[in-house]
Amino acid sequence: MSSRRDFIKQGSIVGLAGMVNPFEIVNTFPVAKVEPLGTKWSDGSRLVVSISMQFEAGGQPVNAESPFPQNMQKGFVDLPGATWFEYGYKEGIPRMLDNWDKLGIKVTSHMVGSAVLNNPNLAKEIVQRGHEAAAHGMNWSSQYTMPYEEEKKFIKDGVEAIKQTTGFQAIGYNANWLRRGENTLKIVQELGFKYHIDDLSRDEPFIIKVNHSDFVVVPYTLRCNDIVLIEGKNFSVDQFFNQVKAEFDQLYLESASKRRQMSISFHDRIGGTPQMVKATSDLILYMQKHKGVSFKRKDEIATLALADTSTIREF
Repeated sequence: MSSRRDFIKQGSIVGLAGMVNPFEIVNTFPVAKVEPLGTKWSDGSRLVVSISMQFEAGGQPVNAESPFPQNMQKGFVDLPGATWFEYGYKEGIPRMLDNWDKLGIKVTSHMVGSAVLNNPNLAKEIVQRGHEAAAHGMNWSSQYTMPYEEEKKFIKDGVEAIKQTTGFQAIGYNANWLRRGENTLKIVQELGFKYHIDDLSRDEPFIIKVNHSDFVVVPYTLRCNDIVLIEGKNFSVDQFFNQVKAEFDQLYLESASKRRQMSISFHDRIGGTPQMVKATSDLILYMQKHKGVSFKRKDEIATLALADTSTIREF
């Protein structure tokens, strides 16, 4: 498998898209129930794992919150804090991209428009290596406070930054810290989006009505999220590994009788550190040993959900 350095030298890559003897079983044990129809994914997957790779660094505001103590005097720039964000596009995303290639999986990258414009070659590379570009606003502003037309321009500007830079038309949306406003879903549906992820209410995709049309919710997670566990709680890498593994083990168990989706989220300056990439690689290799586990981009999940008549509908 070629490394990222090899990839850059080559130019662009085309991409976007045990037997048991029945007589040995003691007959006093309960017989396993036959799995009901419609409980698995229509493509035959048993459990779908969806990974998010947030592309935010380079688009953050001046003096954005970082691991450094927030005691800077007003009027001064937190220069060391800025370098923490720089790590995300200089080291973090490139390292994760090589890891996804090594593992043979594709992810969804939620891209902040200003981050894309400031690092266009990296944004292009993400798409050229077969990953989905999803929209994440134009910058880090809290869009839920915006009037309708201002919010629509904010979202549209982010989409256009991705399209003009990478050629990819985003159809999935993620608001800053998931905090969408009352008009957000109406706006993204009007702009041609097919799904959003700002919902924690289920462990499988479901369909809602937005502007009288079907719209998919591909649920997100805070439980398996590096910005919450590693940055927010100062978990060790071992703690992160064990928590995400426990989540996987339980969802895989449930997936014998239910449609289950597992979400894991990584941020450029956190999930792209050497220790986190190593832990992530170990986690995914563990998951890939389980029969029926597939890794999908969120646009693929939305497409499956819309085409499957058994998908949960909440109206």
